[in-house]
Amino acid sequence: MTLRFNSDGTFRVLQMADIQDGPNVREDTIRLIEAAIKKTHPDLIVFTGDQIRGYDPAYIDTFLRRRGEQPGTHIRAVTEIEAKIRGIKRHPLTKALRAQPPTDDNWMIDGIGTDSPKLVKRNKRDGRNGSANKLESWAQSINRATAATILDSTRQKVRDTFAAFLGPALEARIPFAATYGNHDFQCGILADEQDDIYREFSGCMNPVAGSSPLALEPGTFAIPIEASDGSGRIAMSVMMVNSGDYADNAFDGDRSNSGDREHAGDTGNAGKSGDTSGNTGNAAGERESLTSYAKYASNSRGWDLADSDGYGTPSPEAIEWLKQVQRELGERNGDGLAVPAIAFQHIPPQEFYDCLREVPAYTPNAVEGARTFAGHCYVLNRDVCRPGSRLGEAIGCADENVGEVQALRDAGGYFALFCGHDHKNAFVGHVHDIDLGYAPTCGFECYGPKSRLRGIRLFEFRENNPVSYVTRMLTWGDLVGRYSSNELRVFFEDHCVTDLIGIRNELRRPQVTVTLLGIGSVMCAAAGHAIAKLFKRFKR
Repeated sequence: MTLRFNSDGTFRVLQMADIQDGPNVREDTIRLIEAAIKKTHPDLIVFTGDQIRGYDPAYIDTFLRRRGEQPGTHIRAVTEIEAKIRGIKRHPLTKALRAQPPTDDNWMIDGIGTDSPKLVKRNKRDGRNGSANKLESWAQSINRATAATILDSTRQKVRDTFAAFLGPALEARIPFAATYGNHDFQCGILADEQDDIYREFSGCMNPVAGSSPLALEPGTFAIPIEASDGSGRIAMSVMMVNSGDYADNAFDGDRSNSGDREHAGDTGNAGKSGDTSGNTGNAAGERESLTSYAKYASNSRGWDLADSDGYGTPSPEAIEWLKQVQRELGERNGDGLAVPAIAFQHIPPQEFYDCLREVPAYTPNAVEGARTFAGHCYVLNRDVCRPGSRLGEAIGCADENVGEVQALRDAGGYFALFCGHDHKNAFVGHVHDIDLGYAPTCGFECYGPKSRLRGIRLFEFRENNPVSYVTRMLTWGDLVGRYSSNELRVFFEDHCVTDLIGIRNELRRPQVTVTLLGIGSVMCAAAGHAIAKLFKRFKR
């Protein structure tokens, strides 16, 4: 599919970040997407990662905390609890095999190769004694068969999720492209397979990885936008970049994880890890689950990153590709010149902190930095940020700076890099000769700002000068209304604090401080009144 500037010289793009939902996508999310498309009539929609809420209870049997794990062996305690609330149960056989693999002659497996295998007590009188080794072989066979069935179920759930949030785009016949975040793979279906599923839908611009110099890996590819005159000249390019997930997650060069794909379907070694937080079939597993939840509740982001070296970065190949693809586009144009380009990815690089200004800890609305930037407080630097910019939380970048922004500058042509990941941020700053910006979450199943501030970012480019683009937020408050269908949940997601940094950030919000002071004043007045009454009674 070839994309071109319109006859009036414009090209509109919608950035949708962090839908982060399960198979039953929230109706409010769909309403927001529908309203944004109806209002703007975009030429392209880009999804910048975490479309999938990989830790959703719907994926409890195939959840991957990190790539390379056995599916379903390291379930988040918060997911276990949410699953119980929603009445979602783990597959009974996989749970039994992980908790207590059958290794003696007292048990046999019935229904190998079917959709409903089960462990049954052996009747020693029927002559089917068998050996322990044979039983183990049966167990491994049935385990693999069961894993394949469960993974097929997860693939369908991913397909259902895509169908839900892509519905408005499909109905309006809007082309779309998607890259990946740190939660997409956690459902157990990796990026290469998700790419395959996306391509089942009409209008998908995700190319097959390696099919051309413009397609490096799943989530990293270029979308040329040709001139409106039909000459074939590339007037601009949209670059999608896979920014990785967690720093200790290895990949096979192109992030296709073909080895992991096979590994994800083989649960023969399930239960080999010492982490039993996913095993709820015994008392020890229950105690571990409760302990894990207590740790998670005290610091959700820290607990998510506890066994990693922080968030991920684009691969070395992707950094080099950002330069090479500009040369490729220049050659296709016949002049060798860099093409004006905007890049989209999930996790922001460290340079996003250069859009901020460090301030004292008592500054109203300041936020504390994360990990490498911990111990420092920041507000937006209004000298470099566009009007309407909003900083709602710390920038969750990787601990390592891999030189991506410098690579963009060295390559030439790149004028902007936009990300998602940090759901409450919606600023655009200009530093290092490039625009760095955010779109906040457009989902309603994840944490984020108030309903009225959740939204989708619109870009409008002009063919004669794409660098001088216009961008603005299309928020729920502007498009739909002030309140969502579940304001209690949104209020909790906006104000929930899980660690001391979160508490301090909340206390820096003037409205929170005023509210707490008001409550404190009322309580003090009530206490004073009660003491006065007691004192009068005592005097009598």
